Amino acid sequence: MGNLRALSCFILLILVVFTTARPKSGPDQKCKSGPVDLVFLIDSSRSVRPHEFETMRKFMIDILNTLDIGLDSTRVGVVQYSSQVRNEFSLKTHSKLENMVKAINEIVPLAQGTMTGLAIRYLMNEAFSPGQGDRPKVSNVAVIVTDGRPQDRVAEVATEAREKGIEIYAVGVARADMTSLRAMASPPFEDHVFLVERFDLIHQFGLQFQDKLCGIDLCSESEHGCEHLCESTPGSYICHCLPGYRLNADGKTCSAIDLCAEGKHDCQQICISSPGSFTCDCNRGHQLNDDEKTCSPIDLCAEGKHDCQQVCVYMGPGFFTCDCNEGYRLNEDEKSCAPIDLCAEGKHDCEQVCVNMGPGIFTCDCNEGYRLNVDEKTCSPIDLCAEGKHGCEQVCVYMGPGVFTCECNEGYRLNEDEKTCSPIDLCAEGKHDCEQVCVNMGPGIFTCDCNKGYRLNEDEKSCSAIDLCAEGKHDCEQICVSAPGVFTCDCNKGFKLNRDKRTCTNMDMCNTVKHGCEYQCVNTPGSYHCICPEGQLLQEDGKTCGTCKSSNIDLVLLIDGSKSVRPQNFELVKKFVNQVVDSLDVSARGTRVGLVQYSSRVRTEFPLSMYHTAEDIKAAVLKVDYMEKGTMTGLALKHMLENSFSEAEGARPASHNIPRVGLVFTDGRSQDDISEYAKKAKEAGITMYAVGVGKAVEDELREIASEPVEKHFYYTTDFSAINTIAENLKLNVCPAESQGEVEVKDPCACENLVEFQQATMNSLDQLTQKLASMAARLEQLENQLLSRK
Repeated sequence: MGNLRALSCFILLILVVFTTARPKSGPDQKCKSGPVDLVFLIDSSRSVRPHEFETMRKFMIDILNTLDIGLDSTRVGVVQYSSQVRNEFSLKTHSKLENMVKAINEIVPLAQGTMTGLAIRYLMNEAFSPGQGDRPKVSNVAVIVTDGRPQDRVAEVATEAREKGIEIYAVGVARADMTSLRAMASPPFEDHVFLVERFDLIHQFGLQFQDKLCGIDLCSESEHGCEHLCESTPGSYICHCLPGYRLNADGKTCSAIDLCAEGKHDCQQICISSPGSFTCDCNRGHQLNDDEKTCSPIDLCAEGKHDCQQVCVYMGPGFFTCDCNEGYRLNEDEKSCAPIDLCAEGKHDCEQVCVNMGPGIFTCDCNEGYRLNVDEKTCSPIDLCAEGKHGCEQVCVYMGPGVFTCECNEGYRLNEDEKTCSPIDLCAEGKHDCEQVCVNMGPGIFTCDCNKGYRLNEDEKSCSAIDLCAEGKHDCEQICVSAPGVFTCDCNKGFKLNRDKRTCTNMDMCNTVKHGCEYQCVNTPGSYHCICPEGQLLQEDGKTCGTCKSSNIDLVLLIDGSKSVRPQNFELVKKFVNQVVDSLDVSARGTRVGLVQYSSRVRTEFPLSMYHTAEDIKAAVLKVDYMEKGTMTGLALKHMLENSFSEAEGARPASHNIPRVGLVFTDGRSQDDISEYAKKAKEAGITMYAVGVGKAVEDELREIASEPVEKHFYYTTDFSAINTIAENLKLNVCPAESQGEVEVKDPCACENLVEFQQATMNSLDQLTQKLASMAARLEQLENQLLSRK
């Protein structure tokens, strides 16, 4: 045993040498600067392209490969952010490099905005907290990697983070803003701010970061050649040996000191060497005395130093043998004892069951359903039904020795207690095939019947409604409306039921109902229709009149009030809105207009129900205040669909078939997703127009616009040109006035004079056809009136 202890110590010392003092070199070299809590804060906004995000992954993995990862050395966490913050893994999550690399490779980018200030606050309050694995008195280091300009404030929260002791490195790529990077980073900026032109150059920061985090240590950075221990000195190093070893003449290798071989010991029997030391041991059958040098013979039984389970027999110095108590036998290991089980060995005369009562003892018993006879060895079967030992309410069925089951007479079923019986009500349990009414006739018996107004069919199960109308058992003059066993009378369209509830009288619809015709109501047999004065068209509601179909629409305008629009351009946007209003027939029964402004939030400026004249709407538009901030177009579309076109805000019911039109005006890319609510708006029957200026994204505008896209999508590079869009938009909203034209032309140009003449002739032809049609219709109405007289 002494030999084993010495060997274990030697192996442990060798492991310490090779795991802590041996230098590493090349690409696998690890940083040994001391324990650090390091968190990467990575920008995953939508501007970071997929291949650039992959470069960011590689950058983090390359940094990790240079660090000494472990819960007692360098801990690492990763947090990604865009418009929200998501913790990928905390400082306490992984203790092994391979697990961190796997987790980094599984990160899915958020692809939204760039809320860097929000992310730094999460870093300060959550990532570097004890609950997430932050250690007291260990340096906190954060590496922020971003490619864009923050959409929130970073200076104040970054200052607060630095005051809490977090050292911040800011790495900007491509489009990053140097002012924002300096606002985040710790001083001095030349050591903590890095700006690279492309993502594929980001590894340059990795090399500089390693130099900043890790000092140069010649023992760990060079091939020093020390066999055991290396001690760094300024510009050099010194080799040392572990205890029990002496440094050889080469100043690097070590030799173990063997005191046994050199005769420098006082052991009586055996000397066991270890580097620079020794221990004494004894021959077999003897034990080392308290002086740890001399030896005495061993009585293992008397000293209790044996492994016999029951009896130890002394056989000489250091020797013994084992034995067992009565009723037990020695096992093959010649140490433990096993009880003798006569039942298991078949050494008994029981008929059915042998019960072991202890080592070498047994008694007899019987299987369930049998009882032991007077001889206490044989068994007889038990018939519980015959003996009346059952408890069944109606029928006891013998199932074998000691076993029975209960049953019930016909028309009854066994209850859950499996002993008593209940009568079966097939009607109440729904176990019948009656169509309407089931009548219980006793246990397990039923008959069918029908509800009032129905009669039972020949199958005595199904029912048929008694149709008095079909059977001619009524006295209605025009229409008989049947219900099972009863009827009511009604009249044809244009007639009303008299007080006798049987006969009918013709009605003058225009004089007897609220027809709602704006201009004139014309009677027809049993009905009526509305007509308009010459030069006006009947609108889609079939009652009002207007110059074109657009004079009867619900229009909601969504205008971009983001910071990028700027105040002077926002005034142009309001003028654009008023140009659109000028092109519409605004009234309570004609066109209704609502206005919504959006930025980072959405605000209804006025709903569809508020104003009923163009002058009131234009005055309200000019009073709208500029919101500034972000561009949440998707949120605005959601607000329009769920609120602006609701009846509560003035939209007319869908049953009125009033066209619903939405117009979105924007100058830049949306910071949220527009796909879902752009699609839902069009599926809801809203005709969508998309107007873009400046940095507006054409793909987003086309996704918002209704089909055909080319007639519902407009774009100009300059705010000063949006008045042209307003004119074009007027033509598309009110196509009857423009004969399908999509751009404003100079009416004085030569080629346009020809087009104007052609358009005039076409309009005259159409007017002539309409007049002829109206004359024919008037003649038809006159003939109908004469025939009635």
